[in-house]
Amino acid sequence: MKNWLRIAGLLLVSVAIAAAAASAVVAMNLRTYARLVYEQPVLFVEFQANGPQRYTATVTRVQTNASQTFELAGDEWQVDARVLRWHGFANVLGLDAYYRLERVSGRYHDVEQERSGPHSVYSLYQKPFFDLYGFAQAHPRWIPFLAGFYGSATYEPMAPGARYEVRLTQNGLISKPDNDVAREAARAWRFD
Repeated sequence: MKNWLRIAGLLLVSVAIAAAAASAVVAMNLRTYARLVYEQPVLFVEFQANGPQRYTATVTRVQTNASQTFELAGDEWQVDARVLRWHGFANVLGLDAYYRLERVSGRYHDVEQERSGPHSVYSLYQKPFFDLYGFAQAHPRWIPFLAGFYGSATYEPMAPGARYEVRLTQNGLISKPDNDVAREAARAWRFD
């Protein structure tokens, strides 16, 4: 009987350790995301021309005020993000929606040029040891408190001197012109 209790105790401890380790891995991965509690600005993107369909994009994150520059090819820019949303009881425990900015890229307005022109794509994050988003896609039943996960992107035209604000809502990314140059470029592009 004592051996049986020892085995049961060891099994219980093993399960507890495995659960704690899994929780630690998930918590570490969530650190690669930022909390999304309402519509909020996440970054600004500014452009300088380097030639025909060539721009330097300066991407500044609102949360950290850190800036990065990228050489983009095309007529338009695009920013992609991944979003994790939780069920109501997980929100009560403090798990609001989380997002991670994935990449910035250039794209062409013309589909044929998009197929054949040079592409420029840059990562906006460092790949984590464990990817909760990928795990949730592969094993949705293992994380029942995850209400949804999805990708989101926004794109606008590039123009010399244009500045855009990118905001994230519970429904995804939106971009807004942040100066007159961007407003004029967006107006001309939308009615093109």
